[in-house]
Amino acid sequence: MAAATLTTTLLAFGAPAPAQAAVPATVPLTFTNNSGRSGPVYIYDLGTQLSSGRQGWADAGGAFHAWPAGGNPPTPAPDASIVGPADGQTKTIRLPKFSGRLYFSYGRKLDFRVTTGGLVQPAVQNPSDPNHDILFNWSEYTLNDSGLWINSTQVDMFSAPYAVGVKAADGSTKSTGHLKAGGYTGFFDALRSRPGGWAGLVQTRSDGTVLRALAPGHGIEAGALPAGVMDDYVNRVWQKYSSSTLTVTPFGDQPNTKYYGRVSGGVMNFTNGSGAVVTSFQKPDSDSIFGCYKKLDAPNDLVRGPISRTLCAGFNRSTLLTNPNQPDAGSAGFYADAVTNQYARLIHERMADGKAYAFAFDDVGNHESLVHDGNPQQAYVTLDPFS
Repeated sequence: MAAATLTTTLLAFGAPAPAQAAVPATVPLTFTNNSGRSGPVYIYDLGTQLSSGRQGWADAGGAFHAWPAGGNPPTPAPDASIVGPADGQTKTIRLPKFSGRLYFSYGRKLDFRVTTGGLVQPAVQNPSDPNHDILFNWSEYTLNDSGLWINSTQVDMFSAPYAVGVKAADGSTKSTGHLKAGGYTGFFDALRSRPGGWAGLVQTRSDGTVLRALAPGHGIEAGALPAGVMDDYVNRVWQKYSSSTLTVTPFGDQPNTKYYGRVSGGVMNFTNGSGAVVTSFQKPDSDSIFGCYKKLDAPNDLVRGPISRTLCAGFNRSTLLTNPNQPDAGSAGFYADAVTNQYARLIHERMADGKAYAFAFDDVGNHESLVHDGNPQQAYVTLDPFS
């Protein structure tokens, strides 16, 4: 297991909207099991308690339990599992004021450990991870005084299908994450058929069960995807903007805030309207693009971070050559180049609403699978059929 503590990025989606009414201490969440799979389901509500900043888990009633002190090597965590609904059944739990993850697993409980820095997450790109052969997935959420944000995510892997939803005070419900008919098996079939090593992302258990497809950054880490899979596109981008300008308008509500990128000496420098250089980027490798980090690091500031987010989205969607004004307003031209993030392309193609979190900044342009309400009455996770 990778020694990484549990974190979530949901609060980075934007400033919370003012609450319409006082958000209660807990909100009901109903799991509906439409998976068609026999055997037990286990649920875990893990994260950071917002009132104290402590890491821990919540039980089915929403009560918080802090993790005990961990060790090095990591020590077994307390059993935080909640028995989930059988196929065709539902189960309602309570979500506390948390920023964390809702894990669910089929057939077996997940193996969590605690280190001196907190909870260790499953890292299934590592074949020795104790959760490698377990079929599982997770949703990320934040519930605070300004409401509930909950998503379906494929940032780390595409696995057991599910959707999320939230019910507002007026009785309306917003949901996202459902696949098109045949979308689950269709995704794996399409990924396996892509040339260039993309089939290596698929992980299958010895009994033939398809467990997941790793996100491409994890695939590179595991040696399952060539490290240079995006190099040709990056080289063409660097060549184009050696003699032309890339304009980035990172804030949709600030159309006059623009930055101008040109490549000089192998470095893409961005200037503001006064011509002053505000940040620079080395030519990114594929892993930097897929992870939106390293050479495309995006600090939580008002200049480099927003520019990097936009660049990252443009590289993953392969729009930087076709549109010198970023980000793109619509998705019609996404993933059209032969060199692109095929994993993200195939996920978006198979989502019923076209929305997904297939890479870290898939929310650039609001293409993410996220629902939010400032006065949530009920939340939902639906475990969808695999066929």
